[in-house]
Amino acid sequence: MKDNSVLVAEQSRMPIAIWALTISVFAIGTTEVVTIGLLPTIAKEFSISVALAGWLVTSYAMGVAIGGPIIAAFTNKIDRKKLLLAIVLLFVVSNGLAFVSYDFTLLIIARVLSGVAHGVFVGIGANIASSMVSKERRATAIAIMFTGLTVAMVTGVPLGTYIGQQFGWRYTFGGIALVGFLCLLANQLWLPKDLNQGVPIRLKDQFKVLKNKSMLLGFSLTLFSFAALFGTFTYLSPLLEKISGFTENQITLILLLYGISVAFGNLLGGKFSNKKPAKTLVVLFALLSITFILMFIFLPYKIPALILIAMMGFIGFATVPGMQLYVIQLSEKYLAGTEDVSSVLNISAFNVGIALGSSIGGMLISTSLGLLSITLMSVVFSVIAILMAIISIKREK
Repeated sequence: MKDNSVLVAEQSRMPIAIWALTISVFAIGTTEVVTIGLLPTIAKEFSISVALAGWLVTSYAMGVAIGGPIIAAFTNKIDRKKLLLAIVLLFVVSNGLAFVSYDFTLLIIARVLSGVAHGVFVGIGANIASSMVSKERRATAIAIMFTGLTVAMVTGVPLGTYIGQQFGWRYTFGGIALVGFLCLLANQLWLPKDLNQGVPIRLKDQFKVLKNKSMLLGFSLTLFSFAALFGTFTYLSPLLEKISGFTENQITLILLLYGISVAFGNLLGGKFSNKKPAKTLVVLFALLSITFILMFIFLPYKIPALILIAMMGFIGFATVPGMQLYVIQLSEKYLAGTEDVSSVLNISAFNVGIALGSSIGGMLISTSLGLLSITLMSVVFSVIAILMAIISIKREK
């Protein structure tokens, strides 16, 4: 007979399938952000500007933001396991395509396809994770799945950047494709065949959410704060190299520092935002805008630059749990039953923000204003996020 401690351990153990989803999210998170560390290397090989290379970040974000919700809507009646496996296969093929891309346009296409895979996987993966556990453990299951993104920021991105700098950027995408293939096997073996369909992410539900003014305000916080964050983060490698004077190997270590800061920010941001997330976000957005002002002044100095990069990662990602929670609270208040749809659309808002920040940042770099001007652009987007949060709070009162 088993003692109570063993029974409790067995009851609290997560299904192995959730770990298959977590590994997959790790691979997806790595391919999303690793390009940022490789922009100078890719730009040099294709003999293009860093600003033009920045479209690799923008195109991926648009694939997530637009392609993800549309494909998820049109495939909502397909068997969940078959759909998930098809999406992971698309992820493997798109990164394989990046590996063999000797043309910049082909690389852009590969990035868009990877983004679509990301958008659909996150949408249905969260549904699957929550459907495999009891109701009171759903949030925990989803949180475990999303730790894959945090681990990617801490380990996958610096490692992928190092491989790209030492052996060539193609080997980074080839390695990610290989990890994706292992994820495909893990999902095939570990995901149960009789998965619940979950709540369908239908287009009509998405339009219903997008017509609600309170929901749009909620999404705007996500959009503008991530336009601020990724407006600067996309071009972090050239900033650190040309403004701060760090070497390529040092930049790899700085990306590790950034990833650790992101992990702590994400963790503590959840605790900060449990009560009154909107008011917490106003404070965090204000701190983020101050960080970007300080970056404009102190980025040419190495020690202050390191401190500010860590602050940017910590504060920037401390906002994420609050923004996701606030959107869910608004959907519960105005459109009960659309929480899953709202979460997926908020992921789209994150990526529209990334696309906006990275594309405008690229335009600024191409002008006489230069690299440092993107930090001031990030200040502007942070201030807009503050204003949107204040408007939303007053509206809800």
